[in-house]
Amino acid sequence: MLESVGALTGSPWIYAVVALSVLLDVFLPVLPSGVLVITAATAAAASTTSVTAAAGEATRQVPSLLALVLCAASASVLGDLVAYRLAWRGGDRLDRAIARSRRLTSAQERLGAALSRGGGALVVIARFAPAGRSVVSLGAGAAHRKVKEFLPWSAVAGVAWAGYSVGLGYFGGQWLGAGWLGTAVSVLALFLAGALAALVVRRPAHAATTVQVTGAPAGT
Repeated sequence: MLESVGALTGSPWIYAVVALSVLLDVFLPVLPSGVLVITAATAAAASTTSVTAAAGEATRQVPSLLALVLCAASASVLGDLVAYRLAWRGGDRLDRAIARSRRLTSAQERLGAALSRGGGALVVIARFAPAGRSVVSLGAGAAHRKVKEFLPWSAVAGVAWAGYSVGLGYFGGQWLGAGWLGTAVSVLALFLAGALAALVVRRPAHAATTVQVTGAPAGT
């Protein structure tokens, strides 16, 4: 993949490919959008990429880190909103499908409780978990949560995920070289963050409440 993305680094198409991958990731969680973002950022770890042409040597600029973050974050939020609106308008068929899914039902309950308390950390954490973005976005829409409750946290989640992924790719490339080793270590760090986020998201809904109650100081 590194070679394929490297061929696009001198072209604006790299941003279109990243945006499309991140946008569709909410519907097809198997798409390696995080890997693609990291690979593009790893390519950006080198200041320039030199290519040899028939007329001599040419130099082209690698992707802008800020542009990658903005591109990935914007596509993430847009994908969340599309999934949210589709689930909102899903009708009886989608409601029955969600009712049959323990994962989606649990996400609805936990997300509803979190948003009603004014906290949407679950939306941010789930963005890093495998398929967590899909579950949360569809759950919010199916539960008819207000867009003003969901959208700000979706934006925070998109920026956090994009910044983390680009940062991993860039610093991995800086420290380990803009090659397969730097990319592999960065991708591993992304997967580890996803595994940790999945553990947090899958905790029983009553766990946080139990901690708050049992951990409250005496006399409060």
